[in-house]
Parts: sequence; C-alpha cells; structure tokens
Amino acid sequence: MLTTSHNVRDLQVTNTEIAIYEFIANISRRFVCHSLTTPSMAHPPRTREDYQIGIICALAAEKAAMVAMLDENHYRLKKEDGDDNEYTLGRIGVHNVVIACLPAGLMGNGPAAVVANNMQRSFPIKFGLMVGVGGGVWSRKDDIRLGDVVVSLPTGTHGGVMQWDFGKAGKGGKFQRTGSLDKPPTVLLHGLQELRTFDITDGVNIERCLALMVQNKPRMGEVYRYPGADHDQLFEATYDHEGDETCEECDPRSIVQRATRNNATPRIHYGNIASGNEVMKHGVTRDKIAKEEDVICFEMEAAGLMNSFRCLVIRGVCDYADSHKNKIWQPYAAATAAAFARELLGFIDKQELVKRPRE
Repeated sequence: MLTTSHNVRDLQVTNTEIAIYEFIANISRRFVCHSLTTPSMAHPPRTREDYQIGIICALAAEKAAMVAMLDENHYRLKKEDGDDNEYTLGRIGVHNVVIACLPAGLMGNGPAAVVANNMQRSFPIKFGLMVGVGGGVWSRKDDIRLGDVVVSLPTGTHGGVMQWDFGKAGKGGKFQRTGSLDKPPTVLLHGLQELRTFDITDGVNIERCLALMVQNKPRMGEVYRYPGADHDQLFEATYDHEGDETCEECDPRSIVQRATRNNATPRIHYGNIASGNEVMKHGVTRDKIAKEEDVICFEMEAAGLMNSFRCLVIRGVCDYADSHKNKIWQPYAAATAAAFARELLGFIDKQELVKRPRE
C-alpha cells in the first residue's frame, strides 16, 4: 500500500512538473520570437503618406503643449525640397499627426499661410487644426474665462473665422469688412458634433489630458499649471491698463463683477473667431467688432489658413484682448487648447491612407 501511494504521489508531481515546463517553454518561445522581431517588422517603415492630419501652432509654448499630448513620437522624415518647416511627427490615438510651428519671431496670417503651404507640399494633408492661444470676449451670453477653450464654429454669416482688419473705406470713410473665409471641412464638423453630444451626456475630460501632458513631460507641470481664479480679472472696456505688465496698479473698482465658478475645469465655447494681422488690445474696439460680427475670440493666424488649409481653429483663452493682456495665462491656455485638440481627434475616425504620386 505504501508503495502504491508513493507511486501515485510521484505521478502527480510529474504531471505538475510537465505543466510547468510546458508553460515556461511557451513563454520562452514567445520571448525569443519577440526578441527576433526587428522594429521594421513590428512597425513597417512610415512614409510621409502616413501623416494626413496637420497641426499648426504659432508659438513654441503652444507647440510644446501639443507635442506633450502625443501617445507616441515618430522618427523624422525627409521633407520636400524648399520646405523650411520643422516638423514633429507622432500619434494621438489612431491618428498619425504632423505638427509645425511658425518661425521664431514671426506671427500673423502671412507666415501661417506659408507654413501651411509647405506642410501640404511635404504631406498629403486631408485636414488640419490650428491650436494655440487667443483673446476671449466675455459677455453675459458667453461667460468666457481665462483658461477656457474657444472653437471655431460656423455661426451666422461667417464660416467660423472672419478677418476683422481686411476691407475698404466706404461712404463717409467708414471701414467696411469685405471677403469671406471657408468653413472647416465636414469631417471635422461631424467629429465636433459627436464631441459636443458626448460633452452634454458625459462631459469632455480636459483635465485628464492636462494630467497626461504632465505625465509625458513632467518638467512642464510647473510652468503650465493653472494660475488661479485670483489672476483672472476682466476690466471695464473703457478702462485702460496702468502700470507694468501685471495689473497691480490698476483700479480694482473697474473690475467687472462676475459669478464665481464652482470649479476650475475649463469650459468649451463655440462660435466665430476674429483673425487679423494686428494684436487686438483695446477693450472698446474689441466689443464693437464682437457685436458687429458676432465673434467671441480674437487671434492672428487663422485668416491665413481657412481658404487653403482646411482646418478647425482651437484657442485657449489667455487674455481678454484688451490693454490689460499679459503672458501669465499663456502656458495654461496653450495646454487647454492642446488638450481639447487631443479629445477632438478621439471622435474622428481613422483616415484611409491615399497614396499620392511623387514626381
């Protein structure tokens, strides 16, 4: 009996050992196969045709925020001859994207148009995003605060963007704005509608994307942090700035009293964006144009893109387009705009690659 019991126990141990050995062997085979897989086998070499979504920023601080939103960075590729742009390539979700920035020290519609044109020569761009900061227009209808995001949406007679400083002198010398700009491509408007629907039912999580930025690039956490509601001051349009860069010497009695928000979560606003070659920093002029043209934000690049670079404009609000503007909110506003851009791409289907002939 003892012998029989001993033999059964030996058989059980042997079966267990066999199972363990088989498990280890399977793991080893998978490890060896993985080790023998070259990068080119795991990820076929990418070409410029793989990048059909273009993102343009005007400032280094804006591009840095956008780059920090990438899920994956890709190797650089050779550009077309004569393309002076510098690109960052990567992936957000299912989309490969190419990111470019205006040259240092240059801004406005002209330089933006040059960057977009070069990008479209080197990459088969289907649609794009203009991502960065802008000046918000507060009103009782649109309770825009610093750090919020404004997205260009066709409204009224405009396609989402209008050029406020382009026109002619009419009767009596009155300035008349002329011309019109294209609206964003349908694929972006469909994606935007899905995002807005989700925002109503579940809420778009901008803060999650901001946390991802710091996770990807920890050193950005300090500079790109939320400045605090105490630094969000809107002055009466007729009251001009006094003192240096900050508003410490400005009269607090001229601050517009607005309801305190329950939290610091950035809110999203949709409407027309005014674009021009001059910086808007005059409260009375801001409000006049905003009322005449039904705009909720001012910036300096989009008008150079809309008719040749099919895009949606996304602006984080860093000031109120008046004489009190400063750069305190720029990094955080750039981050909220980049965060929204990342969220929006999640509502757009992966684009079918279309190989274009090369000369």
